[in-house]
Amino acid sequence: MEYTMTLPENHPPMPLRELLEQEWLVPRKVRHFLRTRKNVAVNQQPAMFHQEVRGGDQITLIIEDSDYSYQPIQLGQADKVDVLFEDEHLLVLNKPAGVKTHPNQPLEADTLLNDAAAYLAPKQQQPYVVHRLDKETSGVVLFAKNPLVLPILGRMLENKQIFRRYQATVWGKLTQDQTIAKKIGRDRHDRRKRIIDPRNGQSAVTHVTIAHAQQKTTDVYCVLDTGRTHQIRVHLASIGHPVVGDPLYQNKPAPRLLLHGYELHLEHPFTKEQLVIIAQPGLW
Repeated sequence: MEYTMTLPENHPPMPLRELLEQEWLVPRKVRHFLRTRKNVAVNQQPAMFHQEVRGGDQITLIIEDSDYSYQPIQLGQADKVDVLFEDEHLLVLNKPAGVKTHPNQPLEADTLLNDAAAYLAPKQQQPYVVHRLDKETSGVVLFAKNPLVLPILGRMLENKQIFRRYQATVWGKLTQDQTIAKKIGRDRHDRRKRIIDPRNGQSAVTHVTIAHAQQKTTDVYCVLDTGRTHQIRVHLASIGHPVVGDPLYQNKPAPRLLLHGYELHLEHPFTKEQLVIIAQPGLW
């Protein structure tokens, strides 16, 4: 597959080797193949790794299928895909509640990843999971469309350069915004659940902002500093305001879990465009 990226005009000059290794995180093995096969060009001309590239330059990489490993997945249903944003490198989807982000067994074919694979198959492209949402949670999910961009997105996620904001409706009336900083660990008695575990848990921080307060419930926005399993659900339940419809952390009936990944902000790894993607209609 051939990929051509134009460096932003304000991109600082640097050796091509440094761009590939440090900014684009191309693995050592793939860099070796690019060099030995002469599969890299700058402005349509064969390039040497030591040459300098700068803003406005077009960088072309030819990636062979064998350069990266890919785990084949079952094709789902392309017509179920709700596309929020797409270009050559990124695919952002609006996940329905009740659908898993990715399969846990090889023959599963009814997850968002399966449907994304079916959607991309006619384009001879493949989806790669960048992050996930719980099955019961709806909203924005980011996929990479090629292995070239995947490690860059992973680093951005790790460095908190991808901003996500969630909507939730909780039981009870919250009176003020707050930050919940409580360690989260596994529940030894129920493998599906997580608990507040001050001694052995992993650090977790959730910022909660009130959007609307009703008589019996409160609509809130949540922003995470960390990405622990069930983090929002466990933290809100820990302060006595569980998410409405949560099948694990409260026992009042509701049609669904009222938690939605509403908003995603990131700088495009290659174009440096600031992307703001909202998963409508949301909860409210």
